[in-house]
Amino acid sequence: MTEDDLDPNRRHFLAVATAVTGIVGVTAVAVPFISSLKPSARAQALGAPVEVPIGSLGPGEMIRVLWRGKLVFVLRRTEEMLSRLAANIENLRDPDSAEVEQQPDYAVNDTRSVRPEYLIVEGSCTHLGCAPLEDFDVRPAENWGGGFFCPCHGSKFDLAGRVFKGVPAPTNLRVPPHRFVRDDLILIGQDSGAA
Repeated sequence: MTEDDLDPNRRHFLAVATAVTGIVGVTAVAVPFISSLKPSARAQALGAPVEVPIGSLGPGEMIRVLWRGKLVFVLRRTEEMLSRLAANIENLRDPDSAEVEQQPDYAVNDTRSVRPEYLIVEGSCTHLGCAPLEDFDVRPAENWGGGFFCPCHGSKFDLAGRVFKGVPAPTNLRVPPHRFVRDDLILIGQDSGAA
């Protein structure tokens, strides 16, 4: 059989069939590989925003929630707590929240919050990551107007999560991205449309 005896249609069919088989093979290998690059459902859940109902949170009360494996404090401050924020300005390391990585732009204010009544901060000391304890009692003799105290190494933070001078923690408590969905619901982890 000579080359002139070969059917050109058959040659074309074999070329197309070989190309299609190759494309199917490459796709069969590529799809699982590309799918493995997507985050798992567990990883997606860990990064997902968390809804926090605050309708039953009374003035002076605090709740703790987990977001991305981090403890987050949600404190509903009283008018008296808010009035104490200006008392210790000279004793604070960063009273004006100048360290920009510590909070979103909408929390760069005296209360470090979207709404002054609510403080939302990560409950992790910026020194070594310990969990500070709430201590809202006022003790004038100790120059303490209430806030958060880390018993591990003695770091202190005021009622806006601002760090005191002379303690191991270098920066204020972090304010996570958040927004108010409604007056009684906060979404932590997403701040588009913060109100």
